Amino acid sequence: MNLEGKTVLFAWNVNQRLKSYLETKLRAITNLNLIFPDSIEDEVLLAVAPSVDIMVGWRVKDEIKLAAKKMRLFINPGVGIKHHIEFFKKLNEEKRVLLINGHGNAYFTAQHTVALLLSFMNKIIPHHIWMTEGKWRMGDNEAVSIPLRYRKIGLLGYGHINQLVHQFLQGFNVEFAILRNDWSKPPMDFPTPIQRFNSSELNEFLDWSDILIIAVPETTSTIGMIGANEIMRLGEDGILINVSRGSIVQEADLFTALEKRIIAGAGIDVWYNYSPEANNNKKKYPFSYPFYELDNIVLSPHRAASPFSDLERWDEVIENIKRFCRGETEFLNVVDLDQEY
Repeated sequence: MNLEGKTVLFAWNVNQRLKSYLETKLRAITNLNLIFPDSIEDEVLLAVAPSVDIMVGWRVKDEIKLAAKKMRLFINPGVGIKHHIEFFKKLNEEKRVLLINGHGNAYFTAQHTVALLLSFMNKIIPHHIWMTEGKWRMGDNEAVSIPLRYRKIGLLGYGHINQLVHQFLQGFNVEFAILRNDWSKPPMDFPTPIQRFNSSELNEFLDWSDILIIAVPETTSTIGMIGANEIMRLGEDGILINVSRGSIVQEADLFTALEKRIIAGAGIDVWYNYSPEANNNKKKYPFSYPFYELDNIVLSPHRAASPFSDLERWDEVIENIKRFCRGETEFLNVVDLDQEY
């Protein structure tokens, strides 16, 4: 394929620092036209869309994507692609356009996952609060730490995030099990010995696990997959960490399990209502149950992907653009529209 004449549209307000990084990394590609529009008003994007080979953006309107008659790649820079699935299924009935998601934040999300787990197990939050209140050396009577060693960690999903979580936790003298849909896909090399479970063996996987780390995509088959029965299988010493999507775990069942001490606790970064209205006290909560009243949960406001300013998170996007310009047909993180991830 001729390396010339390829156009990439970045369909949001790209800051100067990121713009410079993208331009520098892609400078070696001859006549690659990178469009960073001064305005992201519909009429501006509609005007440039017909010339675009690759579009990069999160929630680009359907009419703009449809106007991009030459488009062959649409790159969503984050992992959340559920809102794109139906559109691209329909679009691919007429022409082939690959939907690609981004895993540039996987390292940070895995780091945050481990932080949630250890913060809960070592009771960092209550001890911090007590120290701000001048309560010196509260101890095991108030908040005893939970040893991590010898625990059985169940990794629900084994994409980029849980692969990194596995690496980060391997030195803690723990056991690991993995539940994934397709064991034929790489990686087949693991940092520790593992127990393997298929999607049909969810109950057996949960019976084996006492720490559940959820990092699966939000799809038709995963929404609501963890409810009262599933949570109960972790046992009274069980811990649940969710960094995928709130909808994977049934909200009422999670609250009840924590309130009644059916499991020991949880660390949650993903929630149920991302446009909450302020209550009478002018407080906004992204949930329908008073999780803030519980002392066995670490609350995190969907911050696992931070820092958003990190530039290396864009390297996968850059690599896919380079591959397209070289005429390659294999790309990173192509979404299987039937499997919805």
